[in-house]
Amino acid sequence: MKRLIPILLLLLSMATSAFADQGNLRYSIMVSKFENRSNWSGQFAVGDAFGSILTDSLMQSGKFIVLGEKDMRGEAMAEQDFADTGRTAGGKKTPVKGQMTPAQLLVKGEITHFQASTGGGGGGIGIGGFRIGASTDKAEINAVIYVVDSTTGQVVASKKVVGVAERTSFDVGFTDRNWGVDLGGFKKTNVGKAVEQAIDEAVVFISAQIGRIPWEGSVIMVKDDKVYINRGSREGVAPGQNFQVGHTEQLRDPDTGELLDSSMERVGKIVVESVKEKISIGKAVEGRNRIERGMTVMP
Repeated sequence: MKRLIPILLLLLSMATSAFADQGNLRYSIMVSKFENRSNWSGQFAVGDAFGSILTDSLMQSGKFIVLGEKDMRGEAMAEQDFADTGRTAGGKKTPVKGQMTPAQLLVKGEITHFQASTGGGGGGIGIGGFRIGASTDKAEINAVIYVVDSTTGQVVASKKVVGVAERTSFDVGFTDRNWGVDLGGFKKTNVGKAVEQAIDEAVVFISAQIGRIPWEGSVIMVKDDKVYINRGSREGVAPGQNFQVGHTEQLRDPDTGELLDSSMERVGKIVVESVKEKISIGKAVEGRNRIERGMTVMP
């Protein structure tokens, strides 16, 4: 029996970990354009490349609802405005206004130092933007990351990240060409590896800021003992999770109108039974007759 206890504890730990992976509550996030303050200029925009790869890395992390970059959202809104003129074919696929997901977190920053190459050595041949040859090369990029709460506009955290990559011998290096949107090719270069190293550090840092922003949802319908909330698998909600439900009171500065704090008067509790992409259905286990549409839901 004693020998079974460690095994049971291990299985319990694995099950808890698996549940946690399914129930990591997510926040919507958008990456703004990174400004190049490094005094480096070339045929590709280092700030745009950094922002594009950061957006992709945040998406791949699975911890956020990643929204399109600012210019992409601007294009989407322009398309909505165009469709609203009546000059496009109607139908279910026509873009409509009022459906865009708002960003809870904004990420912006500056490239403060960029060094494409410090290398030298034995020649080589150039093919399609790559240089192959026996040489040494070192690339470095420094950036400052800012995480902004979109509700208050305040910077909740900032950090300097650094990426350094070196290559030697017969390896694929970097040549100064207009990379455009060829992120796959860019990542294979020495500079691309340095950028990815800095971005890996940035993603870890940004993920650590999640606890600074309150996660909440709202009750959209109550039917019998079933409570429908406006958060689903997209936000990381999973069956079995518990949420408290109640009225939220916001305390504001009477002079400036700034939000100072908020508190919840708890009236009930629900356990999630089923989850769809954007909604979840839970059962009221406490306060069944007191939970109403519009109430706040919090972990």
